[in-house]
Amino acid sequence: MVTQLPSTGKPGCDTSDMNIIHGMFRSILNEAPKLVRSVAQSDTEHAAAVAGHLSDLISGLHNHHHGEDLLLWDELAARAPACAAHVDQMRAQHAAVSDDLDALEALIPAWRETADVADREAVAAAVETVRSALFAHRGQEEEQILPVASGVFSQPEWDKLGEHGRASVPRDRQLIQLGYILNSMSPEDARAWAKANLPVPIRLLYRLVGRRQFEAEQRAVRGAVV
Repeated sequence: MVTQLPSTGKPGCDTSDMNIIHGMFRSILNEAPKLVRSVAQSDTEHAAAVAGHLSDLISGLHNHHHGEDLLLWDELAARAPACAAHVDQMRAQHAAVSDDLDALEALIPAWRETADVADREAVAAAVETVRSALFAHRGQEEEQILPVASGVFSQPEWDKLGEHGRASVPRDRQLIQLGYILNSMSPEDARAWAKANLPVPIRLLYRLVGRRQFEAEQRAVRGAVV
């Protein structure tokens, strides 16, 4: 069932948080094929780490798109009818990406179990398929959807997307995801973004706990990658 948003304020919102999330996914997807191909034949420990990383990516992408399907498309088409054709394209692209993600997910268990090179190449190719589809989709969304959404949604309405996304992240992975967000930016941009968007207690918690969690996961996932 589609959730219809009530009016919650004057239209006009800042949609730049979507670019931050897109940047995180782009960064992860750019590196993912290399990570998969770095796993040596029969190295099941490294394969398990990278497979877990891919599974988290798949879940994150599904949840991100589900939030848009639930909270964005119907309202945007109703409030900006001229954007309806673009909305239809977004829906179709989400469906296609969902199929690509399911195809990738189906390949992971066999590779995870044996770390066979042939399975590894199938997984890497499937990741590249997802990456190509998503990069095209995200570029179109940023050029054609976000500028319109910024004019027809109020800030409280738009913020529901971010709330949905955060609620979909397991508690034990929230600081790790923050690490991926920060890692997708330059050090200067990461510091500025964190100062502008994160409460002091969250910044402190990340410095004390989250950074170590993120770096430990990175060591496991990267293995011999330099």
